[in-house]
Amino acid sequence: MKKSDINSIEIAKIAGVSRSTVSRVINNYPNVPKATRDKVMQVIEQYKYSPNFSARIMSGMKTRTIGLFMISPEEVFHDSLTTSLITGLIESASSKGYYVLTHIIRNTKDQDIVRKVKETFYQQRIDGGIFVGAANHEPLIEELIAEGYIVGIIDQNIEGRYESNRVVCNFGNLQGMKQGVDYLAALNHRKVAFITGDPQRCSGPEKLEGFKNAMASHGLEVDPRWIIPSDFTEKGGYNSVRQWLKKVQELPTAIFACNDSVAFGALAALKEANLTVPDQLSLIGFDDHALSSRIQPALTTIHVDFTEMVHTLISNIIEAIEQDPKGFKKYVGTTELVIRDSCRAI
Repeated sequence: MKKSDINSIEIAKIAGVSRSTVSRVINNYPNVPKATRDKVMQVIEQYKYSPNFSARIMSGMKTRTIGLFMISPEEVFHDSLTTSLITGLIESASSKGYYVLTHIIRNTKDQDIVRKVKETFYQQRIDGGIFVGAANHEPLIEELIAEGYIVGIIDQNIEGRYESNRVVCNFGNLQGMKQGVDYLAALNHRKVAFITGDPQRCSGPEKLEGFKNAMASHGLEVDPRWIIPSDFTEKGGYNSVRQWLKKVQELPTAIFACNDSVAFGALAALKEANLTVPDQLSLIGFDDHALSSRIQPALTTIHVDFTEMVHTLISNIIEAIEQDPKGFKKYVGTTELVIRDSCRAI
């Protein structure tokens, strides 16, 4: 049935309530008696009424919509971890009565793309935005925060930037790296290589720092020859380890990858070079990817509680939207060692 042209004033008259009551019902405010809410909703459904979006914005009402911006030069569906993170954010927002407007940003240097993202905020189509996959210092994000918009970032750490409209959610990188190195040390590994992540992302240098600190706590040397530059992708892990194997003179006894996707790529490169895991090299990842328990050998890794992370991030974003930001909020996720088959004692 076609939507009618009836407005909120007429809805209020038919229902025998004030226009403000209709507004409170539409915006799901809790201070409306059930009988009144049911009466208004009955009229709304009868006349197929839907509030004008532009009018809602003009009146200062919230859109109950969060923007989710994924920054990735590659197609995100190739990585099930990323897609599960996005799905988790959408499910968490939906459970709290919020819609999620999603957009993939291929290149933050493209001014046309940047302009369109900014317009989403400027036109008040969203109440706040979440960015995933951004560089630690991303000018687009910093400009939006400086202009007062509520912005959530997964994986960021900028010293001295504690604005109340900046909501940060980070992985437990330092704790997780320590758990992994502690485990390898307990297996008597003394020569450990590390595959680094993207140096522009917060987790890249933070995980490297965590690795070095954890090695030092066991009195173990970090050999520069065994620091393998990479990014956070399976392809990057494969290419970096493949090239590293061509030039390294002495192999370590274990490799710690910055995440499980990189570990998958590393495993493929090692197999290609006829090096078996864990007989010749132990391998450990980070994240606990959905495929980590299914590959051969099953990957020992650091489990990250993504469910807890996304729930906390969404809750903090919505609190900032509905109550106005009252202070900088940062959450660091929890980690746990998951022992499988890719590491052995020596």
